[in-house]
Amino acid sequence: MSPAQISPAADRDLTAIVEWIAADNPLAARGLVVAVEACARSLGEHPQMGTERPEIASPPIRFLPLRGFPYVVVYTPERTPPLIPRILHGARDLPEVLGGR
Repeated sequence: MSPAQISPAADRDLTAIVEWIAADNPLAARGLVVAVEACARSLGEHPQMGTERPEIASPPIRFLPLRGFPYVVVYTPERTPPLIPRILHGARDLPEVLGGR
């Protein structure tokens, strides 16, 4: 299976996150990139593994916390491979960021 595809917006999210983390801890920033790559591979193999959160975004959008980091991978499993439109900090107002309200 192919890994989940990272959209241009998610790529911008990831770049901004990595730059922000790398200012204080380059090793942690690299770890985040590795975690996102592993997550994309897992989603490619198991696209239903995340959770639907209809109070945040309408299905088929799903959410998968990024292990070891306070970020959430937002993705849609309906495509092959799945599409990751955003990578966001879990403390953000996700419905507002995703246009749900």
